[in-house]
Amino acid sequence: MTTTPPVLAPDLNDGLKRLKMAAMRRLAPELLITAKTQRWSPEEFLRTLVEAEIAARDASNAATRRRQAGFPVTKALDDYDLAASSVPAATFDYLASLEWIRAAENVCLIGPAGTGKSHLLLALGSAAVDAGYRVRYLTAADLVDTLYRGLADNSVGKVIDTLLRNDLVICDELGFAPLDDTAAQLLFRFIAAGYERRSLGIGSHWPFESWGRFLPEHTTAVSMLDRLLHHCHVVVTDGESYRMRQARQQGGPKLNKA
Repeated sequence: MTTTPPVLAPDLNDGLKRLKMAAMRRLAPELLITAKTQRWSPEEFLRTLVEAEIAARDASNAATRRRQAGFPVTKALDDYDLAASSVPAATFDYLASLEWIRAAENVCLIGPAGTGKSHLLLALGSAAVDAGYRVRYLTAADLVDTLYRGLADNSVGKVIDTLLRNDLVICDELGFAPLDDTAAQLLFRFIAAGYERRSLGIGSHWPFESWGRFLPEHTTAVSMLDRLLHHCHVVVTDGESYRMRQARQQGGPKLNKA
């Protein structure tokens, strides 16, 4: 025989609603039955309600942070194939500890396409969200477009300040396309504003000495790297592309005849 949970007294229901204690409102009726059946002390009953409310709010906050991060896909550190990676285990463990975010340090992942840069950046961002940090993910193209829109209405400073409210800003695919003078200056302005204030996660297939290939002016490149690398953990990824290796393991690319 199923016991129907009692309905909360209207004043209690209204009070919890006013205090925005949604989890308490939802669980209290059923927990009242459990508390009476198992003869919980008032303290046990109150503790269970409070813990349920905290857990619900933590989960809601984490979901909000994850949505605001803008991750294109979900990646996890547990899924990262460290054995097939060129990233040293000690380096991976330090990055996974997220100490570098607490210290407002940067991480730069440099290497060819398919060597795990984006996976690791996304997984670190996801771990940071789970740890309570605010994270924002953008490709370099998206970041530049965002800054350009701020330039159009004279709100670049506000746009940069909004981005730097996050504890970690990830800028992936830097160097996939060359930047014009204005874009390079905007990117420098963003990196300079975040210097020693926030952590940046950068992914690029170009080694630092080749950044002149996508930055139009040598001085801008030097000044940008000076600030970016001052407090930075540089990780060089190499080896065969994960995607090419997986495609070969699956029998190679499938060709459809017309």
